[in-house]
Amino acid sequence: MGPTATGKTDLALKLASVYSIEIISVDSALIYQDMDIGSAKPSLSELSLVPHHLINIMTPLQTYSVANFIKDSVTLIDEIISRGAIPILVGGTMMYYNGLLNGISSLPEASAAIRDELLIKGEAEGFDKLHQELMSIDKIAASKIMPNDRQRIIRALEVFYLTGVPISRLQIENKVHLASGIEFLPLAIVPENREILHSRINSRFDKMLTNGFISEVKNLQIKYPELTINHTSMRSVGYHQVWQYLSGEISYDELVDKGMAATRQLAKRQITWLRSMNTINLDNGELSLEYLFKELCQRVTGFLC
Repeated sequence: MGPTATGKTDLALKLASVYSIEIISVDSALIYQDMDIGSAKPSLSELSLVPHHLINIMTPLQTYSVANFIKDSVTLIDEIISRGAIPILVGGTMMYYNGLLNGISSLPEASAAIRDELLIKGEAEGFDKLHQELMSIDKIAASKIMPNDRQRIIRALEVFYLTGVPISRLQIENKVHLASGIEFLPLAIVPENREILHSRINSRFDKMLTNGFISEVKNLQIKYPELTINHTSMRSVGYHQVWQYLSGEISYDELVDKGMAATRQLAKRQITWLRSMNTINLDNGELSLEYLFKELCQRVTGFLC
């Protein structure tokens, strides 16, 4: 586990030189086809070095939930172990990790009709109004959701409309833990030096733009004419800002500034998640691949013995 731009992919691929492993991606952007540059997806040559799973499994028009991830991961872990390999989960989507390690609540399936109704209402009246409605229904859930987080606001209201029960209550009462019988070694890269991390984030975003990030989003708009900025895939950091640039909402300089800032904020949230979870930090403050790899091998060897 680790925030963006900490070298998780390089570290995992290096581990394949020592152990027989298969990688399960824990990344909500890598699941999408045709989203390669902005998601920092491993190259075809990197993907060929070791078996990878949960990459390129959805189109940008589709959605993939935490529950989907948990079910698929538990199945994959069993299959990988049966092949005599070690399943290595790699990524930074902390909600996926948290659900896998700690279980999630069993909630009703999404209702397209209710979601569309809430989306139209939110766009017409403002999502702050929907947040106020949620506050009147479920103060616990509303206190944990930002007024501009339309996806989570809509989901919380949707669950209440479907069940008549606040989502915060259902989350406590209907806990399901499919991976409870699996023993995990929760290793993380939690950067102590934010300057190094921020420098990496900025450099990587610049590189994405140089490598054709804007053209990639243009091609997505052509290939998937039904795609909008409101689809889950286009709410991914970077993609959202490029879409705003292409629609004329922001300038190129604003795209760069907003894209880098959003990525830094993502990293901050990821670090907050990691510090709240029971993980083992491998970083010594330098984000050195050599040092991280040495620590990683020692931990994995101790875990397997």
